[in-house]
Amino acid sequence: MRRNLLAMAGVAGLSALAASFGATQAEAQEVTLRMHQFLPAQANVPKYVLDVWADKVEAESNGRIKIQRFPSMQLGGTPPELIDQVIDGVADIVWTVAGYTPGRFPRTEVFELPFMMTNAEATSKAYWTIAEEQMLDQDFKDFHTIGVWVHGPGLIHSKEPIRKVADLNGVKLRAPTRVTNMLFSSLGATPVGMPVPAVPEALSKGVIDATVIPWEVAGILKVPELVTNHTEFPGASLYTTAFIFAMNKDKYDSLPDDLKAVIDANSGLEFSGWAGKTMQAYDAPTRKVAVERGNNIIELTPDEVQEWRDASQPTIDAWVKEMNDKGLDGTALLEEARGLIAKYTDGN
Repeated sequence: MRRNLLAMAGVAGLSALAASFGATQAEAQEVTLRMHQFLPAQANVPKYVLDVWADKVEAESNGRIKIQRFPSMQLGGTPPELIDQVIDGVADIVWTVAGYTPGRFPRTEVFELPFMMTNAEATSKAYWTIAEEQMLDQDFKDFHTIGVWVHGPGLIHSKEPIRKVADLNGVKLRAPTRVTNMLFSSLGATPVGMPVPAVPEALSKGVIDATVIPWEVAGILKVPELVTNHTEFPGASLYTTAFIFAMNKDKYDSLPDDLKAVIDANSGLEFSGWAGKTMQAYDAPTRKVAVERGNNIIELTPDEVQEWRDASQPTIDAWVKEMNDKGLDGTALLEEARGLIAKYTDGN
């Protein structure tokens, strides 16, 4: 009996030791995550948003999370394939444009409607808030969402001056998303869809006459060297683009709780707002380059901006009807987005 009890105690002790060792191993687990995106490493978003985020996660995990950075689609594929790459595990983390897969994330489009955005930080926070309420378990259910944001004021970069809506007639124009293609088609342009890395070659070869992108990314694409006219909408934003920063769901679920906590601490509302704010902050340097080159900066007057607002309203109405027809209540979504943007713009 005594020998049996001693043997049982020994087994129990070994089990406890093994459990303790296993827990220590779990706590010490190191994870390497592959982060994939479509811009060159020296572009503003990789350099000042994605790398800053990755460095912070690595530091806060005490080096137990390692993030390999793959810019310019180095893991293969095309920008529209990024979202499926993160779902399928080709990449562990991706940054992409929601509209690269048209119609797949319908609720994100509300933020891309003309003249919706006030500033990128407030609009990005509104985007996250609605994502948390409606998208994470619906539009975004196949991946783990780290953050969502938009860029600063969208503007037109063109070979010929564009001031009035009528100046768009017949212009071959690259637009980034389904909503912006709807908009410019209704305004008389001929939209040409392509991911943003294709813009420089398309401009230089005459495939397009104009493009709409924020100043922030125009620099890395050398747009001020390829066109000489830039149409701004002071105090307003003609459009913006919705981005998604996502992680493979299985990879996130496989992390020990303390490493999940590191990812979580660098996700969500404040991170999304910061990412949008950071993007917009880098509009100024490229605009300065265009000014120094002597390019034609066309700053529309309030009355001219109003002409564009009035001409854009049918696009908003058509989008709301389309969402309503899909059972998504576009009217309520538009009203909530506008209310949240106003709330975060006022700092509440």
